[in-house]
Amino acid sequence: MSDFLFNDSHIHWQTLANIEYLQYSILDIDEQRHIADVLFKFAANRQIVLHRHKALNKTFVIQGEHRLYQADGSIKEIRPVGQYTSSPASDEPHREGGGEVDAIVLFSIRGGDGVLYEILDNAQNIIGELSWQDLIDLYAAQELLALISTAPGSS
Repeated sequence: MSDFLFNDSHIHWQTLANIEYLQYSILDIDEQRHIADVLFKFAANRQIVLHRHKALNKTFVIQGEHRLYQADGSIKEIRPVGQYTSSPASDEPHREGGGEVDAIVLFSIRGGDGVLYEILDNAQNIIGELSWQDLIDLYAAQELLALISTAPGSS
């Protein structure tokens, strides 16, 4: 059986300030239903910042292994390509990352109209938040960048 990699060369990946090893591309936001569909790319053999999900997240692994880690960095779960998961909001902090290759995971974030993610330090103190409005603003900025990059005369 052959292994295939998802071709993400036409995806305009974005980054979040102060969050290493993570890229994202917002595919769609349904403001009325409070649903956001986002591709996340987790760097191979790396862990992103400690955080917790404050809204329902449905995920589908497109490439690589989506690895989840306990707050102490030990492995909690490995989700292979093709795995679909539905995870309710939780107070349990964790980290995420890729396996031997970058992991690309579709997240469908649902039902949140306030804080979607809490960003934590290693002592599990809240040091930042990503809200529904932040996601809407990031999507607008991403769309603007896409327009600029496809405008005649842009390089």
